[in-house]
Amino acid sequence: MRKLHIFGVICKPYSIVTRCLKQTLAMMDKTFELNTGHNIPLIGFGTFQIHGQELIYQVLDYALGAGYRHIDTAVVYRNEEYIGSALKTLLPKYNLKREDIFITSKLISQAGKDEGFVEQMVRRSLANLQTDYLDLYLIHWPGVSGMQVTHPDNVKYRKETWKALCKMQKGGYLRSIGVSNYTVKHLKEMMAYCNGVIPSVNQVEWHPYYYQSELLEFCRKERIFLQAYSSLGSSNTSELRNDETVKAVASGLQKTPAQVLLRWAVQQNIGILPKARSREHIEENLALEFEIPAKEMKQLNELQNNVGHKFAWNPETVV
Repeated sequence: MRKLHIFGVICKPYSIVTRCLKQTLAMMDKTFELNTGHNIPLIGFGTFQIHGQELIYQVLDYALGAGYRHIDTAVVYRNEEYIGSALKTLLPKYNLKREDIFITSKLISQAGKDEGFVEQMVRRSLANLQTDYLDLYLIHWPGVSGMQVTHPDNVKYRKETWKALCKMQKGGYLRSIGVSNYTVKHLKEMMAYCNGVIPSVNQVEWHPYYYQSELLEFCRKERIFLQAYSSLGSSNTSELRNDETVKAVASGLQKTPAQVLLRWAVQQNIGILPKARSREHIEENLALEFEIPAKEMKQLNELQNNVGHKFAWNPETVV
């Protein structure tokens, strides 16, 4: 019998609705309870390097239509305002309310700026995104803009930034707060000054070429949800997606390399934030309701030792 493809999943005609759509819907419903008691979707839609009102509207239209309910942005992405405008139109289109979606944004600490500046930046994100609250707000980087990564004041400024975010959370503007690109060193240091407000999330580079087992273990011990970025490698190269091991595993499972890379993280209960611009890839990245066998998981895990390297910035250099 002839096989068809839907959302990147190979299905027989009679099972398209009952299997393929159910698989995609099952992934859309997967959430993780944060240490604040709020639930975060395991799969989010990343918007890094997606700019312009028209393009943002188009990709969010595809994403919400496909079933994404988590949108990830940041101040430095310079698209918060476009996202806010798009959601104002798109949420009613899909019969959604603000509480039906999860929005994340992030900021980078600034040298010479106090807690008031951080509060100002959070309020600007709220205004740009046209919302009274954000589900998650992260310190984007352990370093400080305008300061050398080796300067000891990096510690002071990230501490002050965290204090300001705690204040905004207490005020109801932020449901959960967290960090991004923090190493075990940064997290252990943070435990000494966080006054019991442990970050809900640590968003880090995580893929078969680069992952940190020690970091994952620490985060799980402290109830910090680990969320991956660059799951497919860099936007500037298809190296990871074209890796021979990744392609072989994908072929054996009748999936795409991208689906295998995303499933590799999801299968470890690590959140993912795939970004895409085409409807086909946006839908494909949600079709992850399959299992990578233990043998193939081991092969993927071994890529870090055989090929491994980072694609993004290195937080290990930040004091």
